[in-house]
Amino acid sequence: MLRVLTVNVNGIRATARRGGLEWLGAADADVICLQEVRATHEQLHEVLHDSPLAHYFVAHSPAPQLGRAGVAVLTREPHKAVSTKDSRLDAQGRWIEVEIDTAVGPITVASVYVNAGEVGTVRQDEKYVFLEAMDARLATLQSPRRKRPAVICGDFNVAHREVDIKNWKGNLKNSGFLPEERVYLDRWFDSAWIDLGRALGGPGPGPYTWWSWRGKGFDTDGGWRIDYVITTAKLAARAHTATVGKAATYAERWSDHAPLMVDFT
Repeated sequence: MLRVLTVNVNGIRATARRGGLEWLGAADADVICLQEVRATHEQLHEVLHDSPLAHYFVAHSPAPQLGRAGVAVLTREPHKAVSTKDSRLDAQGRWIEVEIDTAVGPITVASVYVNAGEVGTVRQDEKYVFLEAMDARLATLQSPRRKRPAVICGDFNVAHREVDIKNWKGNLKNSGFLPEERVYLDRWFDSAWIDLGRALGGPGPGPYTWWSWRGKGFDTDGGWRIDYVITTAKLAARAHTATVGKAATYAERWSDHAPLMVDFT
């Protein structure tokens, strides 16, 4: 069996203080993809050193700005880090790829953190630049010539359909649910990529993966499904469960996101 887990940790040091690393260690995943690590290499390794994740091999891409973004892939087995040779991905602390041998064969794993965006600002422009780069990379990774299947995990910061966001009517003009953003997911999921959270999670609404820290959205399940594990058909056929690890109570949360875990056989 192969267990792949993805979660936006909302700061690895904050997650450690809130008990998140113990949760992740107990999840017993073979591959852990992290987003919004918000740490230097040294800070990340210091946090992991005395945690239940100390035995994992780590690939980490920090953001150019301290305290921002940052993605990582933790694996039980040694891996090989891969460059996409695209500075729109590699240099932003928002995409990292590794190649690894697993119980289901050799695979490529990417941890992805798409820009949050903000309508009418440069942040939204940057989001589209990243989505374009991601689109090109996914086209390469789904090529029939590639013998190694890919698993893309992370916070895409886009809810795909109405069942993926509780208050979809109120967010039609907001970043994260704009038609111009959602068309990228249409393209991916209508071609080679399978959205395992939806394929294995039922027709919806939900299960959601993000709830604001503010208000009562967590308690009323007023969330968004913006965290994904996607792969191509051959490997998707070996996936049998997708689980969202929502905390039992608000007080037990260690991130504003919940982990998404997929098991393959």
